[in-house]
Amino acid sequence: MQTFPSFDGTTLAYHTWGEPTAGRPPVVLHHGFSTSAAANWKAPGVVDALVGAGRHVIAIDARGHGSSEKPHDPARYGEDKMALDLAALFDLLGLAQADLVGYSMGGVVALLTAAADRRVRRLVTGGIGAGAVEQGGVDRSALPGRALIDGLLTDDPSTITDERVMGFRLFADASGADRRALAAQAEAGHRTPIALDRITIPALVLAGTDDWLATRPEVLAAALPDARWKVLPGDHLTVVRNPEFATTIVSFLA
Repeated sequence: MQTFPSFDGTTLAYHTWGEPTAGRPPVVLHHGFSTSAAANWKAPGVVDALVGAGRHVIAIDARGHGSSEKPHDPARYGEDKMALDLAALFDLLGLAQADLVGYSMGGVVALLTAAADRRVRRLVTGGIGAGAVEQGGVDRSALPGRALIDGLLTDDPSTITDERVMGFRLFADASGADRRALAAQAEAGHRTPIALDRITIPALVLAGTDDWLATRPEVLAAALPDARWKVLPGDHLTVVRNPEFATTIVSFLA
């Protein structure tokens, strides 16, 4: 793990695996909300699958997550700022090209990055669907933001009545996450249209069959000029552990 100061001085951590290979750009991974690079990508075997295919892998811990700095001000958050973090990492490492993979919150970050940064060669999103087209981010009808914020901040988890919010709260508590930082990100979540028509590179949209945060992935794929989509067995938390999830990413980026 290494750290660097991002565009606004926030200290961010990133991880690398494998060795650079001539003629093939690195694969950059951006994780989802309340998790980390290690939990989202290394533990389920995605990193190992990519390295086994000869790819150099770079994964960032988003601000407020993992080993990165965790401010509590919502003004320091939002997927638009995380996209700037990725651009700063690209600059730091001198990347001329990169294949970019993002999951859930990271999928929104990946879309914003690909729309603005011509260094992205290929794009994979997971854990998001029509919400990215219709709402500019994670589907708010599936996970109401205010309920999530309150559920993260409450000192008494027994007051949480939404089982989806409870799932995020339990995950945050189990992983020792900074709940105030997560609540700040939930408050700052991206809600404006994404310039999807500018993403002309080949793209792949992945979703789990039972993922309530990634419904209608075909809508997102149709909004991208050169995209395909695929649904795999699993829900929002388990599909990344489906071995086909990793092999599908490896194959698409080959």
